This record gives sequence, structure tokens and C-alpha cells, in this order.
Amino acid sequence: MKQRIRVVGIVKTADGVLLLKKTKGRAEELPSWELPTGKIKFGEQPEEAMARIFDEYLGIEVTKIELMDAITFVGLIGSSQLGNLFIIYKVEIDSGAKLNPTDIYSAYKYLKNEEFAAIRIADSTISVLEVLGEKIMGDGARVPRQTSVMEVAARSAVNGATVYVDGGSKGNPGPAAIGYYIVSEDGREIKRGGEFIGFATSRVAEYYAMKEGFEQAIELGLKRVRFIGDNLMIINQMKGIYPVKSTDLIPIYKDIQNMLPNFEAVAFVHVKRDLNQQADSEANKALLGHFSRKSNNLDQTF
Repeated sequence: MKQRIRVVGIVKTADGVLLLKKTKGRAEELPSWELPTGKIKFGEQPEEAMARIFDEYLGIEVTKIELMDAITFVGLIGSSQLGNLFIIYKVEIDSGAKLNPTDIYSAYKYLKNEEFAAIRIADSTISVLEVLGEKIMGDGARVPRQTSVMEVAARSAVNGATVYVDGGSKGNPGPAAIGYYIVSEDGREIKRGGEFIGFATSRVAEYYAMKEGFEQAIELGLKRVRFIGDNLMIINQMKGIYPVKSTDLIPIYKDIQNMLPNFEAVAFVHVKRDLNQQADSEANKALLGHFSRKSNNLDQTF
């Protein structure tokens, strides 16, 4: 799968978050507004690229760059796939610096959350704001629902259903089980469940949990899905950041990749364990339920 890597800068002041207006839009669209965004040149570190973009496109130097997060979204058009990896930085600039947009940007403005509804926002910026809205704009912040934004956001997984997955092994390797918890775009529970998968390592269980999440999403007819797990290595492997080298994981990884064309958009997001309690609970119930049934059968036999 091809992957496009971009660095994205978050500049926040009392006036709001810095957005830039692109000089040109797609043939069928008007120019959109976006967070400062750019490519990484060959041999360049992401932080260097971020600083260069502010220098080349806005004519200013940054005073501080701090990594916030990395988010990957997979866009699917027909059988083609394109991964988008956004490396997101909190960027500070001199409060008295004058911005001089050049080349790809024609204007700039600082906007607060409630002002986003008045402008057309680029896909990548919607994705970042939807996922990191609270970090960027404060508690409860989100991109306002409005027609022009929704037309663009509909193509993004962040506005679809969410599938939480988790897998575990008692003993590693040992008896293992998986769990999933699926909610709709508006937060309503759609389905939950778990399954005992036999004797396996915890990482194999985590991969089988991801596979089960995909299969459940397909069965439910979901098209834009955000898959969430608390295993950072596996999430980064699904994003394409880390390669999958283990022979016990490669077949499961390939099975998951083969299911991607069933979706319009897919995202993989890592969360801390305490934010994945529902899927973890389903996996534990499946494991305990297996041994409970086995114990009952033994009692009846003897």
C-alpha cells in the first residue's frame, strides 16, 4: 500500500488556531483552508521539514516544535489504496511575527472552534481536528457540523463507526481470547462480543482481535471505520509505520489487508488501556467463560 507522509503544524494563540488558505483547489472544488501542512524532503527529519515549511510558505521562523501525535488514515478509491500519515507538531512562533503567505497559500487567519463552520476545510485538517480536537481547542471541541464540511468529512473514517479491539493471553503463550466493542458515529453501541481462540501469544491474540473487528465491521455493512486498540506496536504496524516481520503474524496481517477494499475509509488509532475497557472486558469474559464451561462439563462427567 502506498503511503503519503505529511507534517502538520498546530499554532494556537488567544485568537484561535492558525489556518491557511490554499492558493488552488481541486478542479471540482473551491480552495480550502488547512493547518500548515507539507511534505518531508529526502534526507530531512520531520522537525526540520516543519520548520522549513513555516520559513518557505509563511516567511517566519519557529521558536519551538513539539511532537503531539501521529495519525494514519487509509483512503480507498476502488481497488487503489493510499495511506496518509500525518505527523502532528505543536508549533510556537514569535507573537510579533508577521506572516507572509507565499506559493501554495494565499491568506491566513486564526479561528476559534465556533468559527470553523464559515469556511471550507481540507480533508487532512478535518481528520486532525476530529481526532485531536480536545487537545487543540479544549474540552469537548469538535469541528462544527455544516454542509460544506460534512461533504468533505464524509470521506474520512473519523466520521464513521468506531471498533474497539483487544486480545490477551494468560501466560503468553497460553490460553487466549479476543474481544470487540462497536459503536456508531453518534456513540450508540452497535455490537459487542468475544471469543476464546485457544493457545496463543498475546500479540497473536491482538492481531486476531483486529481481524475479528474487521470481519464484524464488514458483516454490519460499515464503510467508514476507525479501529482502536491499546497495543501501540500493532497499531503502528497497521498504519505502515513499522514492518510486520514475525512469521506468526504475517498471515493474519495479510488477511486484514485483503479486507481493506470493503471500506471507503479506515483509520487506526492507539489509546491507553483504560480507554479500551469494553473490548478488554469482552476478551476476559470469553476466556473465563471457556474455562467455566469446561469446568461444568468435568463436574458432570465425574
